[in-house]
Amino acid sequence: MDRQTLRDWVHRNAEGLAGLSNQRGAPRPRRLDPGQVPELMAWLEAGPDPAVDGVVRWRRQDLQRRITDRFGVELHERTVGKYLAALGYRRLSVRPRCSINCRSERTEKRIWIRPARISRSGGIEGRPSAA
Repeated sequence: MDRQTLRDWVHRNAEGLAGLSNQRGAPRPRRLDPGQVPELMAWLEAGPDPAVDGVVRWRRQDLQRRITDRFGVELHERTVGKYLAALGYRRLSVRPRCSINCRSERTEKRIWIRPARISRSGGIEGRPSAA
């Protein structure tokens, strides 16, 4: 056993049984100040200005760029998403998915073909021709 390990255990033992359990470290401080978060929320509520921001809707990468330009804080896209989730925002789906019942009502068969597999005569390679 290393001397430092023994020293750590002696200090933890001095705290009683609670000191012998694994202890978590202090959480990392937030990258954005509490004063910057209301400004971020104001951007989200107002929406982007296409003339200034060059976008018509906010995406995480657009907000990431704006946060870096305005506050000088470099955040990862995922971190921007975590801030948005903490503020109560959710990602909007572009198009809702069709329900299972709707899929089962479809009677047509769809064939997906790679364009390279269509022969010059208009037939599909590998299939016998109808004669």
